[in-house]
Amino acid sequence: MVTGLDHLVVTVTDIARAVDFYTRVLGLEARYQEAERVDLIVGDMALRLHQTDAASTPKAAHPTPGSIDLCVRSVLSLEEVQAHLDTLKIPVEQGPVPRRGIQGPIISLYLRDPDGNLIEICRPDR
Repeated sequence: MVTGLDHLVVTVTDIARAVDFYTRVLGLEARYQEAERVDLIVGDMALRLHQTDAASTPKAAHPTPGSIDLCVRSVLSLEEVQAHLDTLKIPVEQGPVPRRGIQGPIISLYLRDPDGNLIEICRPDR
């Protein structure tokens, strides 16, 4: 019935701060829909940022900043990702650690966005 994700909404307290983090730290492209709604492109889908005080409808029953746990795949080695994060002074909460991804074993680093959402950056463990 369904074939994949088109977008996933991430509720944030400050659109500009979130766009800065996701573009500068993760290298995502931002596409502005309106002031309180921005798409961050991840492959063939988007993270759609909604600001908490925006009046967009429909929306989740309890949209809450800091409530997602998101895993993204990296084209860079985790050593390169770690060096990039170190340069930007972004703390790594955990990792590299072995985990299980949808396509098999992965190695992951964990960090948080400005709203406290958990971001897992992974690479296949081959």
